[in-house]
Amino acid sequence: MYLIVGLGNPEEDYAKTRHNMGFDVINILAKENNIDVNKTKFKGLYGTGIIENEKVILLKPQTFMNLSGDSIIQFVNFYKINLENIIIICDDLDTSIGKIRIRKKGGAGTHNGMKSIVSVLSSQDFPRVRVGIGMPQNKENLIEYVIGHVPSEEYKVLQEGAKKAADATCEILKNGIDIAMNKYN
Repeated sequence: MYLIVGLGNPEEDYAKTRHNMGFDVINILAKENNIDVNKTKFKGLYGTGIIENEKVILLKPQTFMNLSGDSIIQFVNFYKINLENIIIICDDLDTSIGKIRIRKKGGAGTHNGMKSIVSVLSSQDFPRVRVGIGMPQNKENLIEYVIGHVPSEEYKVLQEGAKKAADATCEILKNGIDIAMNKYN
C-alpha cells in the first residue's frame, strides 16, 4: 500500500495558491483514477483506491502546512506503511514554474511542511515529487508569494506542472522511482 500525500492549506482562501500544488496534484490523481477524496480521519481528507495496480491512500492533511506531519504519522502508524511507500507531493521555490523534480530522499530545505514530516517520521528517507513554483524577485515577500493570488496565466503553467507531477507519481507506482526520475527529472 502507498500513502500519496499532497501538501497544502485546507481553507478556501488558499485554493489556487502556489503553496497548494500538492492538493492540486491529489485532485488530479483522484479525478483520473475515480477515487473520491471525501473521508476524514487523522486530521486529513482522504480516499482509497487503485492506481497502476497498487492500492493507494490519497491524503490531503487538514492541519495547515506547518503541521502536515501530524496527520501523516497517524496514517503511517495505523496502516503500517513503509517509508519508501510514502510519496510526498509539494511546491518548490527552487524549481522553475511548471517543472517538477523527483527525489528518493533528502532534507526539508526551507519548506515548513516538509520540516514537519521529516520531524515526525524521524527520517528523510521517503520519496517526494516537487512542483516548481519559482522564486519571487522580491525574496523578502516569500509568504505573500506562496499563499497569495496567482495571475491566471501563471496558474495555467502551475497546473501543467501539477499534471506532470500526477503523471510522475503514476510512473513511480508503475515502474519504480528510478525510472520515474530518469523520465521526469
